[in-house]
Amino acid sequence: MSDSTVFIPPERRPSRGVFIPPLLILPLVIYNLVVLLFMGGNPAGWSGQLFAVGMVSGVPWALTSGDLLLVLGLACLFFEVLKSTNTGRSSVVEHMLSTLVFVVFLVEFLLVGAAASSVFFLLMMMSIFDVVAGFTVSITSAGRDVTMS
Repeated sequence: MSDSTVFIPPERRPSRGVFIPPLLILPLVIYNLVVLLFMGGNPAGWSGQLFAVGMVSGVPWALTSGDLLLVLGLACLFFEVLKSTNTGRSSVVEHMLSTLVFVVFLVEFLLVGAAASSVFFLLMMMSIFDVVAGFTVSITSAGRDVTMS
């Protein structure tokens, strides 16, 4: 070994992390199941009110089923961005699968009538944000891991 070689003992090496499939597949599957099984392929059912809460201002705040699915999508997007900080080997596969999920969203949005809703469109936008943010965060963090001597 030369003087510039650094050896990191196995117990001090960073862990590779656990492979976690793209979480935004959950809202995609839930959307498709609900719209096809319970709404008969009509995406207008997502505007159905689940409940309303009277606010101090006197105006009721209503939560729709589409709003609830979007909240689930935002939670999944949050955890996807957290996952993208992992620079292990599995992160490349996770990014590729996230890209595949976006492609499924896009193809379904363009070709399937049941996906022609603002709820689906916003979920698709979350998916592309996941792809772009994942690659951006990974490239930035990988660049910091490389040191020049």
